[in-house]
Amino acid sequence: RMKLFVGVLLCSLVLGVSGQRWFTFLKEAGQGAKDMWRAYSDMREANYKDSDKYFHARGNYDAAQRGPGGAWAAKVISDARENTQRVTDFFRHGDSGHGAEDSKADQAANEWGRSGKDPNHFRPAGLPDKY
Repeated sequence: RMKLFVGVLLCSLVLGVSGQRWFTFLKEAGQGAKDMWRAYSDMREANYKDSDKYFHARGNYDAAQRGPGGAWAAKVISDARENTQRVTDFFRHGDSGHGAEDSKADQAANEWGRSGKDPNHFRPAGLPDKY
C-alpha cells in the first residue's frame, strides 16, 4: 500500500511539473509545505473558536502564492489531511466535529485559498491580529 501511495505521489509530482524546471518546482513545494505547517501551528496556538476554515484558507493561499509547486503541495497536504481525518473519525465516538460535512467545508476553504481568494473571508471576529 505504501508503494502505491509513493507511486501516486511521484506521478502527481511529475504531472505537476509540466515543463517547469524541477528545482524551482521543488523549492516552491518545500516553501508551500512550510506555509501549510505555519498555518496549522498558528491554528493550534490560537485555539480560537470557529477559526478552522480561516487557517485552512490561509495556509492554502500562502502556499499557492509560491507558484505551481506551492499550490501542488497545498493540495496534496490538504487532501491527505482530510482523507486521514475521515479514517480517524471512523474510530471516534460521539461528536468529533470532523464529519463528512466539516470535511467538505474544510476542502471548500482549502480551494478558496488556493484559488487566490482572500482567506480573511473566513476570519472569525475577534481573532487576534497576530494571525
